Amino acid sequence: ILLSSLPGAAVNTVQIDGVVHEFSTVDGVVEDVTQIILNLKKVVLAIDSDDERSLEIDIQGPADVTAADLQGGADVEVLNPDLHIATVAAGKSLHMTVTAVKGRGYTSADENKKLRDEMPIGVLAVDSIYTPIERVNYQVENTRIGARDDYDKLTFDIWTNGSIKPSDALSLGAKILAEHLGLFMDISP
Repeated sequence: ILLSSLPGAAVNTVQIDGVVHEFSTVDGVVEDVTQIILNLKKVVLAIDSDDERSLEIDIQGPADVTAADLQGGADVEVLNPDLHIATVAAGKSLHMTVTAVKGRGYTSADENKKLRDEMPIGVLAVDSIYTPIERVNYQVENTRIGARDDYDKLTFDIWTNGSIKPSDALSLGAKILAEHLGLFMDISP
């Protein structure tokens, strides 16, 4: 549940001026479009709205473009502003529009493309990794309480992307599990 069912936000499309497909290059930009897309997939966002949000980058070179350069509304926060996206050469510019949305788990670029009625030429669908959980580990150990030593101790290690605290993630995961199991409470034999 922690890895698949917690909500998060992620980039789902990108449009870069002068680019029609993901195997293009952008004049004056060191990274190719594929690398820029891979970098955009790593952007960690917090969105306070259920609607799709647009973010823009408009940079004149020379510049090192980072996630902090993504300009959106007040309801969008970039949580890893130091993430490198691209490098723009002197005298060149980079303009891109990125859309982001809330979701759960993972959505492939093909699925993101199908979710839109019509994708204009130059708008590239991106794989979206919504889950705020990077890694989870648990350990069960024997423990003693008073004179009894037949108790178990459950320890969770939870690593997040910074958009949720580990304790909040565990609490939300437990709530989701309880809601799912609640369906079986009313079943009579």
